[in-house]
Amino acid sequence: MTVMSGVSRATFDEVMVPNYQPVAPIPVRGQGSRLWDQQGREYLDFACGIAVTGLGHAHPKLLAVLTDQAARLWHVSNVMTNEPALRLARRLTELTFADKVFFCNSGAEANEAAFKLARRWGNAQDPRKHTIVSFYNAFHGRTLFTVSVGGQAKYTQGFEPLPGGIRHAAFNDLASLEAVMDDSVCAVVMEPVQGEGGVLPATREFAHGVRALCDRHRALLIYDEVQTGNGRSGSLFAYEQYGVTPDVLTTAKGLGGGFPIGAMLTTDALAGVLAFGTHGSTYGGNPLACAVAEAVIEELARPELLRNVGERAAQLSTGLVEIGRRHGLFGATRGLGLLIGAPLAEAWKGRAKDVVNAALAQGLWLLVAGPDVLRFAPPLNISAADVDEGLRRFDRACATLTQAGAG
Repeated sequence: MTVMSGVSRATFDEVMVPNYQPVAPIPVRGQGSRLWDQQGREYLDFACGIAVTGLGHAHPKLLAVLTDQAARLWHVSNVMTNEPALRLARRLTELTFADKVFFCNSGAEANEAAFKLARRWGNAQDPRKHTIVSFYNAFHGRTLFTVSVGGQAKYTQGFEPLPGGIRHAAFNDLASLEAVMDDSVCAVVMEPVQGEGGVLPATREFAHGVRALCDRHRALLIYDEVQTGNGRSGSLFAYEQYGVTPDVLTTAKGLGGGFPIGAMLTTDALAGVLAFGTHGSTYGGNPLACAVAEAVIEELARPELLRNVGERAAQLSTGLVEIGRRHGLFGATRGLGLLIGAPLAEAWKGRAKDVVNAALAQGLWLLVAGPDVLRFAPPLNISAADVDEGLRRFDRACATLTQAGAG
């Protein structure tokens, strides 16, 4: 059924700041692994709003909790606390290494909090201990501080002068990291899997080596699990699979299942650094967001859900390898859990967006991770049948592209 809303993709160009280039279809409804646009066309969602709607669209438990909380209490700010925030914080500490939680609204805000904590902790040790180390091609958010830490020049060009006291090393290269480490470093921040940087997982050796270097130089280890967290990796958080415990962990995206919320998790020993008045967020710990996130966490904590992530990840990866072999667009896949990257073959490099658009034409939403890598991030509770259907649609998209290329 066509939706007559009076707005279209052209409206975006008329009234919105042009920092985005959204595709033409405008989704108006979602259910499970599927979306429908204004014209009523159906799509399979293997993008999840950039790995956010981990339980799919319109999940009945999330709807029920949101509706119930909306009738009770929406907002009180942080001059008071509220029950959903306290319950969610308690549950997160029960399920992780952390003792304390700070709530905010996004991954960038969670990372800002982590970087401020690290700087304040370092200053308390020694005023010269203020350097933050990150990795090239990392992504930690879009604020000026977080893009500066991120190590991707395309996000910082034109915004100079940039914040100082930041160094970068090559990912999965311990020698490169060791070369920039000294006792002025207050923290090293890393993604267990570089998401925007190409869906590139850390090796186990590298992860353990980073922890050891942090310990040697008395630096905090911050894990950015904005994208890998909340079941996306196949465990609640990816650090569990690496056998490395960070000092600080940031998360967002899938935590709210689509409702904006972020969190920074840390230990008792470090939490006191952010004493009264040192940091804050008007909306952080909002009752609506926390009530939904609490329901999300309870779903993610179910063994059956995490088992499904592993099974569907294997199914999707196997299917992608077959499609890649058949059409020659890409080779081996990489990633963790249901965050899967497919690096394009040499002849197709730079054309990731073309592949995404071809998939969209076949009724499948995908993502890019830079110009050379396709990114697949379907719902964590997706069925085997929907994975198979998504692979069929993607196969048709690849066939259309290769036939056009051959012509």
